[in-house]
Amino acid sequence: MQLAASAYPARLTSTATAAPDPAPTPMAYTDVFGAHRGALTVTDDFAVLDDPAEQATFTRACGAPDGGKALAESVLVVQGMYCAACADAVESALQGVTGVQYAQVHAATRRLTLRWDPALTPLSALARALGAVGYRVLPMQQALSVDQRLRETRQALWRLFVAGFCMMQVMMYAWPAYVTTPGEIPPDIEQLLRWASWVISLPVVFFASGPFFSSAWRDLKHGRIGMDTPVSIGILVTFLVSSAATFDPAGPWGAEVWFDSLTMFVFFLLGGRYLEHKARDRTAGALDSLMNRLPELCDRLNAQGEYEAVSLRRLQRGHTVRVQAGQAFPADGVLLDSSASVDEALLTGESHPVTLLAGQPVVAGSFNLGGPVRVRVERVGADTRFAQIVQLMERASTEKPRLAVLADRIAAPFLVLVLLAAAGAFAWWWQTDHTQALAVAVAVLIVTCPCALSLATPAAMLASAGALAQRGVLVRRLQAFESLAGIDAVVFDKTGTLTHDRLLLQGIATRNGVDRAQALALAGALAEGSLHPVSRAITQAAAAEGVTLAPLAGHTETAGQGMQALSPDGHWVRLGSLGFCGMEAPPPGSFGWDDGAPAVHLSDADGWLASFGLQEALRDDAVATVAALHAMGVRTWLLSGDREAAAQAVAQAVGVDHVIAGASPEQKLRELHTLQARGLRLAMVGDGLNDGPVLARADTSFALGHAAPLAQAQSDFIVQSGQVMDVVRTLTQARATLRTVRQNLAWAAAYNVVCVPLALAGYMPPWLAGLGMALSSLLVIGNALRLARR
Repeated sequence: MQLAASAYPARLTSTATAAPDPAPTPMAYTDVFGAHRGALTVTDDFAVLDDPAEQATFTRACGAPDGGKALAESVLVVQGMYCAACADAVESALQGVTGVQYAQVHAATRRLTLRWDPALTPLSALARALGAVGYRVLPMQQALSVDQRLRETRQALWRLFVAGFCMMQVMMYAWPAYVTTPGEIPPDIEQLLRWASWVISLPVVFFASGPFFSSAWRDLKHGRIGMDTPVSIGILVTFLVSSAATFDPAGPWGAEVWFDSLTMFVFFLLGGRYLEHKARDRTAGALDSLMNRLPELCDRLNAQGEYEAVSLRRLQRGHTVRVQAGQAFPADGVLLDSSASVDEALLTGESHPVTLLAGQPVVAGSFNLGGPVRVRVERVGADTRFAQIVQLMERASTEKPRLAVLADRIAAPFLVLVLLAAAGAFAWWWQTDHTQALAVAVAVLIVTCPCALSLATPAAMLASAGALAQRGVLVRRLQAFESLAGIDAVVFDKTGTLTHDRLLLQGIATRNGVDRAQALALAGALAEGSLHPVSRAITQAAAAEGVTLAPLAGHTETAGQGMQALSPDGHWVRLGSLGFCGMEAPPPGSFGWDDGAPAVHLSDADGWLASFGLQEALRDDAVATVAALHAMGVRTWLLSGDREAAAQAVAQAVGVDHVIAGASPEQKLRELHTLQARGLRLAMVGDGLNDGPVLARADTSFALGHAAPLAQAQSDFIVQSGQVMDVVRTLTQARATLRTVRQNLAWAAAYNVVCVPLALAGYMPPWLAGLGMALSSLLVIGNALRLARR
């Protein structure tokens, strides 16, 4: 194995001009095509993975399951993978290695999640263990670099070009045999055409087919059968038998050659694999673009008052950076310039720019849409909110859904059956027609490759996860799509979910002789300067109605009771609870009379002056969300720890079916369990801060609000925008995802049910088998890509 780390030196040496920073030690490295650069041996190349500065970009500390010493968790990209069997090979190579606690590979994204003990083994040793079985590992940012993708694409296109060009030439030489009668072509000319076909087939076999042979050989060396094994056997057997017929037309293999079929199905396989690779990149493309949006370098203000380009890993709290127009903010910080236009779609899902003023916070990963601005760095690296979002997305992109695991388990024994079926078909047809026996065996080997089966589930779920990420909905578990698609009830928390965490003024009741404006002027003057939610509601109402606040003096606030101040005539005016205002009950008919709604009261020297009715501010889309769920056949519950009257008021306002109020956290868990015992499959929607137990208990769960990615580890979906309607959109996407998965699995199964008998019966030549295999995988990927456009 040779570590592809061509991006490292540019990143390491790009900061060498920074005066405060020590110059990094140069290191030799090797690119993905094995061209060694530097003076060190290949063994030394792995040391770059143990560099703490580099390792911090793809590794985080995590606790051991038994509460013992800390482990490290790394997310890497595995190169050299082509199928689900490769994912099993990578996992098998790592499991059992000293220090490895957990290793899982996602076949569709080639992401490896590795949990290991740094005290027992360095990461470079694990990279060598993978290298021993023929795979390379890279940090994600390096694996997704533009230069490397261009090199990989260029080589794949060269192989495809060679196969296509040679295929056309071989078909030209084979065409006379198809359009003439036996004996019409002179034997010497016929033999010359065969020799020409053999020569032109050599680049196809020894260059264009290289990926198939190398993958198959790697698997066979380690006692495995991969998806490229039957394909490689088919290519090799076809070429050898055709070569034998070319060298000795009178031999046991006869005079029939298959160079045209050989070159054609290699071309079809390479073309299908290339298109499949591009399509698979698109399924995870939305995730990749979000996870890799930070710039490699940023402009940092140095001690001389000049800006210099430095690596992001050199930033520290307190540094000042300059962010150019169109560039992503490299760290969380505070805006120093007067204003900035910022795209925060990563955080909110909204594409509209936000105008920030001096002193307001900016977050890493958001884009500067205006001119250059200065930012004072507050949080860097793993402490930024962007890093925590990326961590969630990495977990989703490396998870194997249950259906995908089942498909992978089926694929491995299926390949053994493919080889047995091909051998059986060859033996059966050999009794009647030697050349037909070869064609049937090769067709069976190629047509039955279970690529489509292995890609059916992960391709669809990754496409949906990418589409949701662009809307600001983060998927923590791909498996949650399956759970969400099957729900029949949604349980909402109240405060912070269906309502905002603020109050609104509902109405004002006053004593005779006092009008609304006078009461609001006094109450607004008392509430001014207080941070209590009731005070904020009153001051906002006064400002909205343009009321001039009364001239009060000597403001004092009693925590949990209310506020008081002196009026111009020297009398106390109080705003707060009944007891604080010196009353036992408000007058009949005023707010708070029947204790059915929250209220605050105003009093002066003459007693009760006014009552202010308050209500929680509903989210703008709460009513539409509940209506949409009902239209989809989903029942709704409101589960709240608030008073019965307050919960019923919100439930009636938004149209929720059932209400459970006054529930403690323990009771919420019991109520959720009771609903599940009735056979309901539940999705819980909470604010992600104090609803952890019920979010974990539900079949699937949503956390709303900006704090959710930081504080909530129990939810399956995180709605960063706080728009509750995104719950409906995600449910719609989940149902579409499961439909697509079923369609893909049905197609993969139907394809094998139809094509295998045709191949066994001799009705499917090898070139058509190669075309069918390629089209099968492309159809699965193409069907999944429709989800990314939803």
